Amino acid sequence: MSTIETTLTDMGITLPDAPAPAANYVPFVRTGNQVWVSGQISQGPDGLMTGKLGDGVDVETGAAAAKACAISLLAQLKKACDGDLDRLVRVVKLVGMVNSTGDFTDQPKVINGASDFLVAALGDKGRHARSAVGVASLPMGVMVEIEAVFEIA
Repeated sequence: MSTIETTLTDMGITLPDAPAPAANYVPFVRTGNQVWVSGQISQGPDGLMTGKLGDGVDVETGAAAAKACAISLLAQLKKACDGDLDRLVRVVKLVGMVNSTGDFTDQPKVINGASDFLVAALGDKGRHARSAVGVASLPMGVMVEIEAVFEIA
């Protein structure tokens, strides 16, 4: 088991199998020393995490959905690295999209669920550049979708 996976296990996190794409695209692209991971939607053990921030969904619930996206991002990264998460050099960038009402302005607090998790799990390798934006809707009504760029060795 890799060092990163040991840390995840200690945190009570088991990476799921990397989710398959839902349409005509690939889940990740490796180019040079980078892995670009397609947007991962918020889903947990009980299924899709749906709802709209600012309309009955609070920031804490949204942050949990963002963390779920980050877990799926790491599952995709593991697959891209042929099962060896310790090839990770750093998380380069996250782009977080939050299904939210027009007057909801706490998208950064929602995406903190992913950012905080990645730093807790990966230490300095988890520090990254980031965007957090509100969108009118997301596929299947999910709360959050996040894409990422990783640097690997």
